[in-house]
Amino acid sequence: MHETMDMADDPEYDEEEPSFSDSEDYVDDIEEDELLSDLMREKPLEADGIDSVVVVDNVPQVGPERLEKLKNVVNKIFSKFGKITNEFWPMDNGMTKGYIFLEYLAPTQAQEAVKNADGYKLDKQHTFRVNVFTDFDKYMNISDEWETPEKQDFKDFGNMRHWTEDPDCRDHFSVIYESGERTAIYANDAKESITVEERARWTETYVRWSPKGTYLATFHQRGIALWGGEKFKQIQRFSHQGVSLIDFSPCERYVVTFSPLMDTKEDPQAIIIWDILTGQKKRGFHCESSAHWPIFKWSHDGKFFARMTQDTLSIYEAPSMGLLDKKSLKIFGIKDFSWSPGDNVIAYWVPEDKDIPARVTLSQMPTREEIRVRNLFNVVDCKLHWQRNGDYLCVKVDRTPKGTPGVVTNFEIFRMREKQVPVDVVEMKEGIIAFAWEPNGSKFAVLHGESPRINSSFYHVKNNGKIDLIKSFDKQQANSIFWSPQGQFLVLAGLRSMNGALAFVDTSDCTMMNIAEHYMASDVEWDPTGRYVVTSVSWWSHKVDNAYWLWTFQGRLLQKNNKDRFCQLLWRPRPATLLGVEEIKVIKKDLKKYSKIFEQKDRLSQSKASKELVDKRRAMMDEYRLYREAAVQTLLEQKDLRLELRGGVDTDELDSNVEDWEEETIEFFINEEIIPLGDL
Repeated sequence: MHETMDMADDPEYDEEEPSFSDSEDYVDDIEEDELLSDLMREKPLEADGIDSVVVVDNVPQVGPERLEKLKNVVNKIFSKFGKITNEFWPMDNGMTKGYIFLEYLAPTQAQEAVKNADGYKLDKQHTFRVNVFTDFDKYMNISDEWETPEKQDFKDFGNMRHWTEDPDCRDHFSVIYESGERTAIYANDAKESITVEERARWTETYVRWSPKGTYLATFHQRGIALWGGEKFKQIQRFSHQGVSLIDFSPCERYVVTFSPLMDTKEDPQAIIIWDILTGQKKRGFHCESSAHWPIFKWSHDGKFFARMTQDTLSIYEAPSMGLLDKKSLKIFGIKDFSWSPGDNVIAYWVPEDKDIPARVTLSQMPTREEIRVRNLFNVVDCKLHWQRNGDYLCVKVDRTPKGTPGVVTNFEIFRMREKQVPVDVVEMKEGIIAFAWEPNGSKFAVLHGESPRINSSFYHVKNNGKIDLIKSFDKQQANSIFWSPQGQFLVLAGLRSMNGALAFVDTSDCTMMNIAEHYMASDVEWDPTGRYVVTSVSWWSHKVDNAYWLWTFQGRLLQKNNKDRFCQLLWRPRPATLLGVEEIKVIKKDLKKYSKIFEQKDRLSQSKASKELVDKRRAMMDEYRLYREAAVQTLLEQKDLRLELRGGVDTDELDSNVEDWEEETIEFFINEEIIPLGDL
């Protein structure tokens, strides 16, 4: 058992207790944020929640008997933008004051409500004005003194359309090869393409040209970069992690990007619309699937864009990026829609519903006036095909007529430039493989039938209300139609599984100009002028024979360009011509006069090419002579060393040291053969 002793009784323990009191001159300079940093972070701020509050003005002033109904209407409108966690309706003498406060779960939802509901027309007397609560402080604290904005330096990117001023009218095209490791821009030439720019790892996937050819878009893990000018400098970049798809507005003012990685419920970022000039994000959208890209379709002038969701067609206007008239169109069962390439007219179709027939509707925007409705019966599917100028709309209608087995196809041709938009019908008795309008004319081509009996037919839409069959070719090896951008000429191509069969057709008299083949061709691309066409085998679809071939519009092969793991070729689009219709007519009339000038220029270029070849060969010969003279001089300088190494025997000449030669004659039996000559 251990003995115990009180420490107070221990003679060795005589120390005093330490004092924990502050001295009289001590100053406490430790802030609460430093001492209780973990707790202070959770301290509520005065402005917490205010960013999520919106103020709605111009709300009807009602009494208690109508208040509940009004609340239901307002909640239905504003709950579309997010979850409403709190609401306050100020009252005065039993009547609402005409404004309310709504609190959302997140500030982004409040911003969405302001963007979409501000200006919403509830009825003839009441149009909502919506603001975020924090806007009041912002506008109240505006200084009365004018501050001059900071001057921004002008960035000169050079002539953004320099390639259109090429005196030889060479068009540019982009090529990706080495499985995406290298990207090059070439200027097209019938003899040999000229390299304009070439870079390694310029893009991580593929490239896209803007509609007028001003910008080249490259893809990167962190976003999109736009390049342009004479040296292809970086013009703009847009940060969108994991971006995989893009689309430009026709006016090149906006670019739309899609990423499957970025979307969140509170902050929509799957699809983002950007302002190309400023680089600013205009608006974000949710997106569940990108299977039918582009999700948003633009009007021809870039003033409107639209998307389709279940039973809804939402049309937005630029630059506000808000809903047109603050509300979407409710169209039950809508299956597809498409803008006219020439007017702000939108076409959409709705399938049959019990006793209600299917219908195709044409609506004028922004008035939403229905300018034509076409009812259709026994419809299985519809496809909308606009002619490039918007002069005609073809609706391909697949039907199952009663009492008839299988599917029958009709082409419903809408004449958009005529009064009341008359409709002509072309009946097809065989399955349709491909359909395509002539870009600048009134003809269309159809591939129909089944392999190996595929037929191609050409039709002409006449002004007298008739559609004539011009010509048919049977037993064609084709599954795709590619019109020249200028019309008249086309290529019927059997891509991929049809081994690259090609037929070059002149539709002015429907003659087959040439039949050729580019084995396993996967793509066909016309240049913007319609003078040249490229066929290619992409490494993305076929791992061998990767190359692109250049043809004339008549089907004459000019070049075979083999590129290691060639992936993609895209022609650079040209902006619309500045010439008027009458000026173009005059040029076509005097075409023979211009042809002589061009032929003379071609001859000069050929003689120039011959001169360049002669000069090149002369330079090579001069280089060889210099090399030979240097080699002979070296041989002479090393002669003494050779003699020393070879015991004084000079072996530089064949007849040297003749006196040391020994002559020896050798005879040997080769063969003996006796041939009988018979009786003479």
